[in-house]
Amino acid sequence: MRNFALLLLAVSVAIAQPAPKRDLTGIWTPENPIQGIQPNGPFSMPADNKPEHQLPYTAAGLAAFKKNHPSNGPTEVAAAEENDPAHVCDPQGFPRENFFELRATQFLQTPVQVVMLYTYNKVWRNIWTDGRALPKDPDPSWFGNSVGKWVDDSNFVITTNGTDARTWLDNSGRPHSEDLVVEERYHRMDQNTMELTTTVNDPTYYTRPWVAQDKLKMKLLPPTTQIPEMMCSPSEIADYNKKHASRGGR
Repeated sequence: MRNFALLLLAVSVAIAQPAPKRDLTGIWTPENPIQGIQPNGPFSMPADNKPEHQLPYTAAGLAAFKKNHPSNGPTEVAAAEENDPAHVCDPQGFPRENFFELRATQFLQTPVQVVMLYTYNKVWRNIWTDGRALPKDPDPSWFGNSVGKWVDDSNFVITTNGTDARTWLDNSGRPHSEDLVVEERYHRMDQNTMELTTTVNDPTYYTRPWVAQDKLKMKLLPPTTQIPEMMCSPSEIADYNKKHASRGGR
């Protein structure tokens, strides 16, 4: 009888609890860490030269890509030759903040916005939920302008425009123009599980929209989780370059 009771307890724990309605509050992290780190581009569309992962560049987009010299991916160069703006501690910007070093991310909700707090570089985003529209002629900024809405009780959709074209999409040097529009769909599946799908739409540099993250699974961490500090430090970059990049090391 005791064993049967223990079995019932184990089954009840294993059954996923339903998600609260219209709520992303908490600290979330990718279930598979490498899918969040994404060293060579977002996990659903990595830069690996496979035909299914080739991006639909326009002529302008391909020309912009060839100007970028990353230290990751198929076109990587030696550290002394790369020109990644994030490696001199310019902000990664958005959507690269989702496409590289996506780790523990805290969601806070108020009546008028959702705030996202990222581990990498300790930056945040404000997603307005008060019904405002995106600006039609935005001044470019590192993280752009974001508005969000619940399309049902478990799906929250964010649309972002106005991102600064100086930022790269990912570590492999993929570019974007100021016409970029990004859609994130956060689907809260149950109490402890969420999926993220991110679509890139930039008609200046790409002939069609493409999915960068397709149902990237994230898990809820305990609310007492202490998020570690990860910062881009110019002094540490300079020390690295002194030891490696100046000698053409990778």
